[in-house]
Amino acid sequence: MLSDALSFLKRSDDWLATTIIGGVLSLLSVLIVPAIILQGYYVRAMQAAARGEEAAPSFTDWGGLLVDGLKLFVVTFVWALLAIIPIIGFSAIIGLSTFAVAETTTSAGMPPEPASNFGIGIVAILGSLVVFALSLVVGYVVPAAGANFAIEGNLGAGFDVRTILSGAFTAEYAIAWVLAIVVALVLGTIGSLLSIILVGVFVLFYVQVTTYYLWARGYADGIGQQSGW
Repeated sequence: MLSDALSFLKRSDDWLATTIIGGVLSLLSVLIVPAIILQGYYVRAMQAAARGEEAAPSFTDWGGLLVDGLKLFVVTFVWALLAIIPIIGFSAIIGLSTFAVAETTTSAGMPPEPASNFGIGIVAILGSLVVFALSLVVGYVVPAAGANFAIEGNLGAGFDVRTILSGAFTAEYAIAWVLAIVVALVLGTIGSLLSIILVGVFVLFYVQVTTYYLWARGYADGIGQQSGW
């Protein structure tokens, strides 16, 4: 799977033009519209990956890319928002609990007891672990939601929780997700460093296409869609 993902973009007949366009759009992403078009291209890349195609798609039907990009943005934004709310709430509870313990000790006119400091530390550590776990779950599930939207082709599929979770919690998707993280860490770091001389933006586009391929391919394999799609 990893070798297919890494060669996905290079197998395209116009891979150089596609990479240049993707890199330029990445540079112009601050203008929002180019960023949305890029998201639309990633939807198209996921669709190709889910169908088992060997080569990445080209930049065509720009209007369609814009529409699909907006839909993927909505899917990602809503899922992230639903996750951020409990994370913020839990973080607030931890902060208030820590403050209450410290304030009680200070009001008593006594230096903080070792036991109090230990309790505050335990609360902070446990809270950080819970927040990290929630963030990890979000980072794991959101790509699956995007993949399900790309496969089904309608916005509602991005919020079909039952189907998304059934595909996300499969060995195929889990392996693909880990591989995507490895690619993002290794090649993404190289691309970020090379961004100083602008070459990195093209590397980062290549990395993005690779990770979206892995997410969609792993998800499609997990739900058994690839062979019949």
